[in-house]
Amino acid sequence: MTAMLTRHEFVRSHGLGNDYLVVDGDTFGIELTEERIRKICDRHSGVGSDGILERVKAPAGFGAAVRIYNPDGSEAEKSGNGVRIFAKFCFDHGYASDKAPLKIHTLGGPVEARLLERPSDRSVLRVSMGQVSFRCADLPMTGPDKSVVDEWVARKLKVGDRELTATCLSVGNPHAVILDAPFDEEFAKKYGPQIENHAQFPRRTNVQFVRVRDRNTVEALIWERGAGWTQSSGSSSCAVAAACVRAGLTERAVKVVMPGGTLEVVVGQDWSLEQVGFAQEISRGLISSDLVAAL
Repeated sequence: MTAMLTRHEFVRSHGLGNDYLVVDGDTFGIELTEERIRKICDRHSGVGSDGILERVKAPAGFGAAVRIYNPDGSEAEKSGNGVRIFAKFCFDHGYASDKAPLKIHTLGGPVEARLLERPSDRSVLRVSMGQVSFRCADLPMTGPDKSVVDEWVARKLKVGDRELTATCLSVGNPHAVILDAPFDEEFAKKYGPQIENHAQFPRRTNVQFVRVRDRNTVEALIWERGAGWTQSSGSSSCAVAAACVRAGLTERAVKVVMPGGTLEVVVGQDWSLEQVGFAQEISRGLISSDLVAAL
């Protein structure tokens, strides 16, 4: 175990290539505005990351609480990779004991992280991510004419010059899982931002392009709301698994293979979600006085 963070300090960690800076809101000493988040996350003139995880005061009944910021400065309700990274941070830096599950407050609802094993180069964690909802109101999502829609499951979504089959759902944050698109990075980068900013998603959405290998394995390419093309995503993996189960394409225990690696997801009979994956700390650093002044 290493010491808690002090003024202007951060820890940089990743889960399957999805990297975050973790800071302690009590001691960091820099208010995280949208503009400052963008500058800190910039990979050329800042520290560089896919986002920032800020430890904040936990409400009653929780062992920890986190706010999750995208690199464009917007705030995410939940992040599967982010939660694993944050839980490892709490366990490794004296903010929580790794001897018991850690209940974490997020804007997208409570999650619970448990340390499974700690090989020399990483931590493997199981995270309970809450329950999936297919209700459009929970994303939120509207019909093409702004009408109220109950569910959008395996329905056609008009995107530019294409009609794509989408299952839309919430795992605490919104997702549009595309079931019939070409499984191609160029296609994902072209249509991902169009779906993210589609008029039917008033708060935007995360996007996943899926290819089913077999009943227990699927592949996913991810366009993340507020971050763009990303190597992996924990909440996206949960969304992909839930959408494939709902469509009858897979069993309830699914391996989701992404460019950054593989996550194991279990979709319960009650549509509860659990994921198992690793988090790895990369570095511990200090925001320099020059960058602090530039912020």
